[in-house]
Amino acid sequence: MGFEGIILAVITAIAGAGAGVWWGRKSLLERQQQEGQSAIVKASNDAKAILDKSEAEAKTAVANAEREAQSRLEEADAKITRRRREMDDEDERIQRRRNELDKRLERLEQREQNQNKRQSRLDKKENEINKAEEEKIEKLQVIAQMTIDEARQELLDAIELDARNDMARIIRQVEAEARETADNRARSLIAMAIQRLASEQVSEVSVSIVPLPSDDMKGRIIGRNGRNIRSFEIATGVDVVVDDTPEAITISSFDPVRREVAKRTMAKLVTDGRIHPARIEKLVEDTRAEVDQITREEGERAAYETGVHGLNMEVIKLLGQLKFRSSYGQNQHAHAIETAHIAGMIAMELGANVDIAKAGGLLHDIGKAIDHNVEGTHALIGADFIKRYGAHKDVVNCVAAHHHEVEKECVEAYIVEAADAISGARPGARRESLDSYIRRVKQLEEISNSFEGVEQSYALQAGREVRIIVRPEVVDDYSAIQLARDIAKRIEEDMQYPGQIKVHVIRETRRVEYAR
Repeated sequence: MGFEGIILAVITAIAGAGAGVWWGRKSLLERQQQEGQSAIVKASNDAKAILDKSEAEAKTAVANAEREAQSRLEEADAKITRRRREMDDEDERIQRRRNELDKRLERLEQREQNQNKRQSRLDKKENEINKAEEEKIEKLQVIAQMTIDEARQELLDAIELDARNDMARIIRQVEAEARETADNRARSLIAMAIQRLASEQVSEVSVSIVPLPSDDMKGRIIGRNGRNIRSFEIATGVDVVVDDTPEAITISSFDPVRREVAKRTMAKLVTDGRIHPARIEKLVEDTRAEVDQITREEGERAAYETGVHGLNMEVIKLLGQLKFRSSYGQNQHAHAIETAHIAGMIAMELGANVDIAKAGGLLHDIGKAIDHNVEGTHALIGADFIKRYGAHKDVVNCVAAHHHEVEKECVEAYIVEAADAISGARPGARRESLDSYIRRVKQLEEISNSFEGVEQSYALQAGREVRIIVRPEVVDDYSAIQLARDIAKRIEEDMQYPGQIKVHVIRETRRVEYAR
């Protein structure tokens, strides 16, 4: 086979293959056409079935919609009919109301007409009454010989007089109540101040008695020809009395500081035993310095204890000299401290200036330390002294006015005066006040014992309470209540006392038996 034969064979093979491919494609196309036609027929059948089904459902939906629409229309017709019926009823009610209003308006118009007629009759009647009253008033004026204005004025005068009498009575009642309230408040404040202070009884007295170890010492004190006693009196400025009093001599001087210096000097001379003019002069100078130191310390202690600060040193020294002065047995230094405490507590309760009240109370009697050297009362002397050393003007007024020698310019001056009286008048402060206090307590027990059925009575708490024991067979429980009231009333009527007194009635029954 040659090359051409090979080519021919290849071409033949290619042609055969191409024919085979073409035939295969043709067969495939035919099959696809057949399948497509079958699918189209099937899809057409399905579509027709769906359309039939949709038509059936659409008819059903249309029928349901028609029925629902018909139902809605019927409901709407029913509502419209009901609403129309309600509107008809409402119109009917409105019409009836309108008719009623028309009738009421007619009645009101008729009533107004009747009222006008009645008012006309009333006006006519009123005119007649006024005319009759005028005639009556004219007749009354003729009879009383007095015009209306004069009668009115007389009536007003009578009413005013009654009103003034009532007003005066009310004013007196209010003043009495205010006075009673003020007295009770004052008693309460004073009792509170005394109770809070709780000071001891002031019994210290600056005496001028110097004890001696023996009567032989009197001769040594007098000295040869009296030179020792004469030197002592010249150096100290006091009078030495040597009398028949056993083992004691008396030192007399109007100046309490001199008397204190002389007393201490004499005590040192008696203790030392060396008594001659040179020794006397040396001890007198030393004792004066010692007393000056004591007075300064006592003044500082008083200011510190009462809380009064800023005092001049000269004022403090003079305040300390009150340590050696007494009045009615009451030490003036202790009295000044006590007055300052009381004044401060009262000022605190009343809302006043506590510092001014304390300073005024502490310095109110400072003039007593110099009143023997300067002419005038101790209140004015003390006020001038502390004013010279820069004291506050209200403190000066408190000192000057505590004995009513000048007018009081501040409330603290009244407080200081009251505190001074309280400190001097409280039980145990002074000897003469102690006697009156004892008499008051005895009177309290005597009043209690004067009632029937009282077995024993005891005055307690410095006379602020009386405890009464009654006989149970005479006084029952109800009578005990009445007895307490009667005793309290009798005490109020017969006694003068600060604060209040508690009446305590005790009734108890005791039975004793013996077992044999």
